[in-house]
This record gives sequence, C-alpha cells and structure tokens, in this order.
Amino acid sequence: MKLTKTQTAAFGIGAVGKDMVYALSASYVMYYYQDILGLSASFVGLILMIARVFDAVNDPFMGILVAKTRTRWGRFRPWLFSGTVLNAVVLYALFAAPDISGKGLMVYFAVIYILWGTTYTMMDIPFWSMIPAVTDTPKDREGLSVVGRTCASVGSAIIIVGTIIAVGALGGGDERRGFALIALIVAAVFLAAEVFCCLKMKEQSLETVQTSTIRQMFGALFSNDQALITVLAILLVNCSLYLTSNLIIYFFKYDIGGEGWKGNYTIFTTVGGAFQILGMMVLYQLLHKKLSNTSLFKVAFFMAAAGYGLILTICFIGLASNILLLCICGAFVFAANGILLVLTTVFLSNSVDYGELKTGKREESVIFSMQTFVVKAASGVAVFLTGIGLDMIGLAGNTDETGEIAEQSANTIMGLRLLMTILPIAGLTIAFIFFVKKFTLTDERVQEIADTLKKQKAGEEK
Repeated sequence: MKLTKTQTAAFGIGAVGKDMVYALSASYVMYYYQDILGLSASFVGLILMIARVFDAVNDPFMGILVAKTRTRWGRFRPWLFSGTVLNAVVLYALFAAPDISGKGLMVYFAVIYILWGTTYTMMDIPFWSMIPAVTDTPKDREGLSVVGRTCASVGSAIIIVGTIIAVGALGGGDERRGFALIALIVAAVFLAAEVFCCLKMKEQSLETVQTSTIRQMFGALFSNDQALITVLAILLVNCSLYLTSNLIIYFFKYDIGGEGWKGNYTIFTTVGGAFQILGMMVLYQLLHKKLSNTSLFKVAFFMAAAGYGLILTICFIGLASNILLLCICGAFVFAANGILLVLTTVFLSNSVDYGELKTGKREESVIFSMQTFVVKAASGVAVFLTGIGLDMIGLAGNTDETGEIAEQSANTIMGLRLLMTILPIAGLTIAFIFFVKKFTLTDERVQEIADTLKKQKAGEEK
C-alpha cells in the first residue's frame, strides 16, 4: 500500500497535537499543583512517579490488547479515537482543579493524573503502531517515522515556549484560570488533530500483523546486552533532559525573578527548543560526516556537560540575569540532547541486527516497544527527584496567584542551581561510563554484522 502526501500530513498533524498534550502535562503539572495550588512538591513528585511507572508498565499490555483488536475500522484507529476523546476531557480536568485543598486536593490530583496517563496510553500506543499498518514500503515507513518524530518535537516546543506567556495573557494575571483556559484550547486542538489523522489513515489487512507476548518482549531485551546498554542510556539521557525541563521554570521565577521572568523564560525555552531540533535534524547529520556514531556520542556528552557547567559558573559569578549568556549555554545543552536522542534511537536500531546475529531471531517491534516504556519511566524518575529536591532545598511556592513572587533564601537558590545542573550531569556521566565500558556496536562492527546477516540470508535463499 503506497503512502499518500495527505496521509503523511495527517500523521504529522496528529503527532503535533499528541505531543502538545504530553508536553503540557510533562512540563507544567508539577508547577501547577506545587507552585500554584500549594501541594507538597514531594507528594506531587511521588504521584507523578507512581503514575508514570504504572503507565510505562501498562504499555506492553496495551500494545498486546491493541494488536488483538478486530473491527471494521481497523485495529488502531478505534483506540486512537476513543483514547483521544477521553484524554482530552481528563487533560482539562487536570488543569481545572476544583476549589478544594488539603487531602481532598491530594486525592483529586492522584486520581485525575493516573487517569490522564492511562487514557494517553490508549491513544499513544496505536498512534505509533499504525506506521507498519498503513504502508508496506520500507522507505515510506522510515519517512513516516521521521515526520512523526519531527512534528512531535514541534508540538512539544509550541507548549514549552508559549505556555507561560499565554497563561498570563488569558488569565489576566490569575495563573490558575490561565492554565484552565490553556488546557481547554490544547484539548480542542488535540481532538481536531487526531480526528483528522483517523479519517485520513487507512490500515492494511489485519492478517499481515503478528503479535508478541509480554514474555517475548522482555526476553528479547534481556538476551541482547547491547539493547540493554542502549535502553539504560535512553533512561539516563531522558531523565537528565526531564530534570532540566522540570526545574528551569523555578530557576527563572525565583532565581532570576523580576517582572520580566516570564519573557526571559520564554526566550530561553525558545532557543533551547530550536537548538534541540537543530541538533536532531542538522548537527547530527553534519557531525556524522566527520565522526562515527560512537565518537559523536562522546562529543555530545561533553557538549551537554560543558553547557550545564557554564550555566552553574555564570550563576556563581553573578551573571545569572544575563539572558544572552544563559541562552548560549543552553544552546550547548539542548543541541547535545537532540543529538543524543537521535543516537540512542540509532543504537537501538543497530542492536536489532546484533540480536538477530546472536539469537537467530529478529525482534524489531519488541526492542523498539521498550523505548516508549523507558522514556516514560525516565519521566517518572525525573519528576520524583524534582519533587524531593524542591522540598529538600525548602522552596516555598506562590500559592497566592496574583501576589508578589515569594522570596527564597540564599541556600534555597544555591540548592536550585545545583539541582538544575549537577543532577543532569550525574545522569549523563553514568550513561557515558556504561557506554564507554560496555557498548561495542561501533560503525565498523555494525557494518560487519549487516554483511554477515546478508550472506546468511543469501545462503538460505540458495
């Protein structure tokens, strides 16, 4: 089945809407419930971690349930549509909390957030699983994957860049009301995007798709040592990235402060988002012409570590309010993260060939299904560490939505700076150490494996 331009565009639009929703939750739930509504950061972080880990564990089960679905509309679109409708409703409820406090608000948040994660999984798994079901052409599948990932990054960037300014404008200074209106708008865009995607994507015959069991999924991973190392790298790289995105808003509000903190935050996140996409789409391609993938991983690690180190340095020397310097340092961090995200996907792909040579079985879908599992687990760990860290440093949020920004102690500000820089560096360093010691799939080794597999298949055909 040949893929049309309209279908490609529909898939890209669906990816934009889908990741707008995910970015709103991933980047601002902690801020909304801790800083605006006044819940304990540790409690919010604990619920976020429990929900994300539950969601990650739930992914393989959801994948199998979707794979066993048989309807006249196909296997994936019914889940995509129903999951979208439910998730849009729950998203609004998540950012339009009723006027309650104490234990009532704690229970409300825990229930609604877990529901949000469950309904998001309902639509996220079938969305990406549709790719091999709408076209049988490898080139089209690769192109659709690139379009989906790129458009997802655009959707995420729109939310990260524009939310805080839009919240202030729509809420008239009332952040609580502003977030409710933003959630309503994002939910509507999300619903429209996924409905368009459902209408335009056409699935192939159900008989062409095979399913895997949970045991097969985990068995394939644990029998492939290179896939395990890559999964660990994905976990640590994403955890470091989420730590940065969760903490940076507190840095701009309470460290830099001032009436223009929202504008400075928006400028920084705009530059960061642009350089992350630049790292994925341009820098990786340019540097890979000169460097092997394994060498490029090391370069990207040092770029990110240097960026974090420079941010901490300019804070120590009293230049934290210089937005130009912060953006330059942030460009190193986000461009490096963009490269690392591409590299870990490439390494995971290479580990499929390695596993086939080692075991005789090609577990493409099984290995790649673990990527979503691990990214969600990383998000859960990151928000938990964020919550614990904010309480440990004694950060007091602004529960008075229209009042002055709460002043923090010098120790709290120092703790915030260290959390925002040292923790991500530590995560990336652990990933780097394991990579250097355990990862063996150099570009040369990958080519050798590919040649060997080609010869084996040629021999079998004879």
